[in-house]
Amino acid sequence: MSVDFKFEELKVYQKALDFVDVVYQVTKLFPKSETYGLSSQFQRAAQSIALNIAEGSGGSKPEFIRYLRISRSSLMECVVCITIAKRQNYLDQKTETQLRSILIEISKMLSGLIRSIKQTTQIS
Repeated sequence: MSVDFKFEELKVYQKALDFVDVVYQVTKLFPKSETYGLSSQFQRAAQSIALNIAEGSGGSKPEFIRYLRISRSSLMECVVCITIAKRQNYLDQKTETQLRSILIEISKMLSGLIRSIKQTTQIS
């Protein structure tokens, strides 16, 4: 894969895209009645993680941190989507665990990137 933009080199961005792929696969199995409800919300929240990483990377370091925090908020929204889907029996235990595991990894990566940027720029 050729990299034309700097953010495409970020492991957290790649992991976020992988999560989007998994969310699309999983939500295909949700009931049709959820097409414009939970399925759509879950897909948009997952997309937002990667989109905010990309959008923030084009700005200043403080702005990038702000967008990374927005990505983290979108990640938390995905956690709630997973919980709702599980409570509605749209997800089995294995899938729920898999999705949560990916989000934990992305969350740690986002926190690490924020911490790294702060250390190099003295931002609070």
